[in-house]
Amino acid sequence: MKKSSFLNKLKKEDSLKIVEPSEEISESYLIKSDKCIQVAKLAYDAGIYENAVSEAYYSVYNTVMSLFFKCGIKCENHSGAIILIKKLFQLKNFYSIFSEFKKDRIDNQYYISIGSTEPIDKDKCSERIKTAQRFNAELRAYIKRITIQEISSLRKNFEENY
Repeated sequence: MKKSSFLNKLKKEDSLKIVEPSEEISESYLIKSDKCIQVAKLAYDAGIYENAVSEAYYSVYNTVMSLFFKCGIKCENHSGAIILIKKLFQLKNFYSIFSEFKKDRIDNQYYISIGSTEPIDKDKCSERIKTAQRFNAELRAYIKRITIQEISSLRKNFEENY
């Protein structure tokens, strides 16, 4: 497997590394994820769609962080996390959704729309929140299913290839 120069850069910066697996930290990220989806729904109900999409993204991101800490991987970079989901964990469907959510979050957080309209409409926002909930449920199921042997294999692969 070809080493990613971007992931190597993150490792050199100490933004990506192997740590002790932690069920406690993993669970804390799931709690954070739940809170983010709650805030996303509140923002949606208030008609603040760009913030709802941003919180939905952070809900997804925190669920990914839960997986990483369960496996003993610390990644402090959002793009790095997306790459790891695809290349290390080989969760292609999760990668596509996670990557799309990051783009939505950036578009809604950093770019403004002209006039007083929200950059995202109500229907698309509702769909994004539902997608985040589905992503979180499916990734949580994966987190519960992953075995100690699989974690050991992932950590070895990480050390050898990233």
